[in-house]
Amino acid sequence: MFRTTVENLLKEGLEQKQYLFLIDFSISEDNTIKVVIDGDHGVTVEDCMFISRAIEHNLDREEQDFSLEVASAGATAPLVNKRQYKKNIGRTIEIKTADKIIEADLINATDNNIIVQWKSREPKPVGKGKVTVQNEAEIAYENIVEAKVMIKF
Repeated sequence: MFRTTVENLLKEGLEQKQYLFLIDFSISEDNTIKVVIDGDHGVTVEDCMFISRAIEHNLDREEQDFSLEVASAGATAPLVNKRQYKKNIGRTIEIKTADKIIEADLINATDNNIIVQWKSREPKPVGKGKVTVQNEAEIAYENIVEAKVMIKF
């Protein structure tokens, strides 16, 4: 009952701010509510406060003892939602699949896959030396084990 109430309040809060979306949600045995959100254009402290208030102000602490944490997905957290891929088009990401790891520029993200590009040095077809080659790959979401945005300084 408590979980359903919190889920409904969270859903209503996210519907009011449609540029925000849910990354993770859990309620522990001791009623610690943890919500992780992201946004199409990032997440502000005000966004976290809005979602926190949407939940907390509609629960009665006299009825249920709980604690609530609302946070944004961290910069180094893995991408888990298709909307996260779409918002990071143009950035460099590291993609782990079952058989390889690629560091590449995210060119596009559709509902089924991502398209990435990267450069690599490969041996010349004829003669000695190496040549820089532009590679492109289309990777289905179900083939991605983990993907993270690479932070460049």
